Amino acid sequence: MNIVNFTIDGKQIFAPAGRKVLWIALEEGFYIPHLCALEEMNIPYGGCRMCFVEVEGIEEPVLSCNLSAEDGLAIRTDTPQVRKLQKRAFELLLSNHPLPCKGCHAHGKCSLQEIALHLHFKLAHPRLEKINKTYPVDSSHPKIIFDPNYCILCGLCVYMCNEVEKARAINFERRGIETKVGTFKNIPLSQTSCTGCMKCVNVCPVGAFRRKEENC
Repeated sequence: MNIVNFTIDGKQIFAPAGRKVLWIALEEGFYIPHLCALEEMNIPYGGCRMCFVEVEGIEEPVLSCNLSAEDGLAIRTDTPQVRKLQKRAFELLLSNHPLPCKGCHAHGKCSLQEIALHLHFKLAHPRLEKINKTYPVDSSHPKIIFDPNYCILCGLCVYMCNEVEKARAINFERRGIETKVGTFKNIPLSQTSCTGCMKCVNVCPVGAFRRKEENC
């Protein structure tokens, strides 16, 4: 295994060449906001636009989920430009997510709350125009409740269902601002090929998929 030597926020790091910087940084104690990445993904989705870092010699910040470890990299995780991009992306996410958090079943275990704390970002109605979603909640499945109104389109559930479990019960539907996660022709989840593996529940960062026994 080829080991490379580089720095993150001035700390010398030794890691396998080619491994993505996001996972190395997290293991080394550097928190980088992220919502749509899993290390086992062959091709990072990069949809949340949260895991930016600056690299010496590269003019614009880059996504750490897609940045491979190389000798001599000098990486900064906390710069004004990085924070500006992260807060802008975060505000876009909030414009498409129900607020306030109080009373939400995911309160206290939501990744958005963790990121907001890290970015010193007040979880309130964003300056951007709110996208009001009124999709029906699917509670047809004996084990799972799916509320698409909470979905932030991170794609983790789609990856788990299609690439890991191979059930192909859910996928991205529609395009543009109308994009949503759902079932084919919006049939109830209980009538799909869902195996009840709970992988969608386990990876959902905001509780759009949740166990049926959880409080609503």
